[in-house]
Amino acid sequence: MKSKITCDCCGETGVMLKHITRSFGKGDQVVVIDGIPLQVCPHCGESYFTADTLQEIERLRMHRAGLTARSMAPVLSYA
Repeated sequence: MKSKITCDCCGETGVMLKHITRSFGKGDQVVVIDGIPLQVCPHCGESYFTADTLQEIERLRMHRAGLTARSMAPVLSYA
């Protein structure tokens, strides 16, 4: 079934949602967030986070101490 989400860049419908893992920061401040929703347009190739996703990423980064599961770097789950 084709997505009805419209691309913010080209205006075409069919934007797909992928979940990615991304690291933020550097040195001992590195944190890895798993399961971040990323919107990907199959028409123009653009990929981007929504404003809500960016706000949640920032919230997770600010409250990382109580949310981490230790690995070689702290790993947070978006979901």
